[in-house]
Amino acid sequence: MTANSISATEPTQMRVADLQTLYDYTYWANNRLFAVINELTPDQFTQNVAGSYGSIRNTLVHVMSAEWGWLDRCGGPARGPKLNPDDFPTVESVTSTWRKVEGYLREFLATLKDEDLNRMVDFSFNPPQQHSLPVGNLLHHSVIHAVHHRGQVALLLRLLGYTPGNIDIMIFYEERRATDQRTRVI
Repeated sequence: MTANSISATEPTQMRVADLQTLYDYTYWANNRLFAVINELTPDQFTQNVAGSYGSIRNTLVHVMSAEWGWLDRCGGPARGPKLNPDDFPTVESVTSTWRKVEGYLREFLATLKDEDLNRMVDFSFNPPQQHSLPVGNLLHHSVIHAVHHRGQVALLLRLLGYTPGNIDIMIFYEERRATDQRTRVI
């Protein structure tokens, strides 16, 4: 293995603080999208437009369900069965549940030490095939999975005639840096 290659069997170099920053970005980007999604009519929210899950609502529920599912597998609060989009008829029903999941995630991260990220988690999402990865890799996957589907939601918004704005992580970093600088001045 070369010095630049990554192995899922070696301890992760990620720190809890790194994951906290990535989830800060995730919820910042979610909030930016929800500001636009709140402008949709109820029909637009559930309308089958395109993509893997069809509607904005279905895509959001998929991401929220996956985020909670990975948290559950890593030792956080139990999600139960996969979330069903039909149980989330409104934007508010999605955002209120996601705020709860965000709270669970932040509480869970606050309990972790860096070495906990190397704890192996056995899981299956295509039984009977079994998998095993470290907690840090699974939580990192959850963030990247959300980035992928947020891009899909942004495209769906554009197809419906809305402008989702820039949700790139560099914008998040710039805003955070500006806030940190203002805080130091005060």
